[in-house]
Amino acid sequence: MPPTPTHRTARQRARAEITLAIKDEARRQLAVQGATALSLRAVARELGMVSSALYRYFPSRDDLLTALIIDAYDGLGATVEAAVRPDDPARAQWRAASHAVRDWARAHPHEYLLLYGSPVPGYRAPQDTIRPGGRVPTALVEILARAAARGEVAAQAPDEPAVPDELLTQLATITTVVGVEVPAPLLAKGLAAWTQLFGMVGFELTGQFAGTLEPADAFISHTIERMADFVGLAGERRNGG
Repeated sequence: MPPTPTHRTARQRARAEITLAIKDEARRQLAVQGATALSLRAVARELGMVSSALYRYFPSRDDLLTALIIDAYDGLGATVEAAVRPDDPARAQWRAASHAVRDWARAHPHEYLLLYGSPVPGYRAPQDTIRPGGRVPTALVEILARAAARGEVAAQAPDEPAVPDELLTQLATITTVVGVEVPAPLLAKGLAAWTQLFGMVGFELTGQFAGTLEPADAFISHTIERMADFVGLAGERRNGG
């Protein structure tokens, strides 16, 4: 006799709970020993499971890593998207998105470094990570697009260098994928500033500011504002900090 809908729901619920427990234990091990040392056998042992049972949920370490990466991208993406209010001035949106990245990273340092730290030897991210991985860059490009459409960007200086042809092609690919129009010089500046943000956050999480810019609140807040100046975003300027 085939299982009833109630039985199927119970099995689905149990599977979801076990999957969550596996990922939670994997994140704990990630924090203790890093992604390179992540082991399905060790996860199974800590959960009191035989490894063959765990393989029914994640056939390999790379499958488990992919699940953690997708969760992390989605967590960061959702945080940034929730922080940005499209009706706010572009500069306020930029500031909110930037601080949301840092706040999420500080709350989830090992997951952030899984995304933007050293690559895991032997691991190659599959196509499944592309959509969640694009959520934060898409939020950035959309901020710039709104700024350009509403005239909230400073005029380009007459002596500003032209964007190289190769970079123009790459920038056009980005706007095509996201589906919005952003002037190439503005997008180039926005991406440069965004990499500055991620670099600062990475420095903070790995202790590179120790003894100098620690705590880094004032430095990072100040730099976020100066990067908004560099991009040319209009709106209320803050001193930072």
